[in-house]
Amino acid sequence: MAREFSRTQRVADHLQRELAVLLQREVRDPRVGMVSVTGVQVSRDLGHAKVYYTLLGADSAAEAEKVTEVLNGMAGFLRSQLSRDSTMRSVPQLRFYFDSSVGRGREMEALIRKAADADRELGLRDDPAEDQ
Repeated sequence: MAREFSRTQRVADHLQRELAVLLQREVRDPRVGMVSVTGVQVSRDLGHAKVYYTLLGADSAAEAEKVTEVLNGMAGFLRSQLSRDSTMRSVPQLRFYFDSSVGRGREMEALIRKAADADRELGLRDDPAEDQ
């Protein structure tokens, strides 16, 4: 039997899709850059939403912090755009958070690749296809 999604999950999915489109098409602030919405968590009362994002080409945590401030500053505009384009009775308050898990994943992948290359150099591994 298929599990039904809760209302909060459906609202979160809807917000994620709509915010991704809005950030891509409507936001013209050069400080924001290439933002990708990675997830949304909505409170049970549908009053608040935590929006997680990644930033393509973010070199430092300070840069991500600046973008977070900008996004939180434009949360009211984004919320009004969502309410205009949506059939939802009320749109949750938006709060943006930088999602560093993508960067950590890339770092882990590089470490694993480095360890596998070192094993090959020592003769502990023969076939590079084994890694996949």
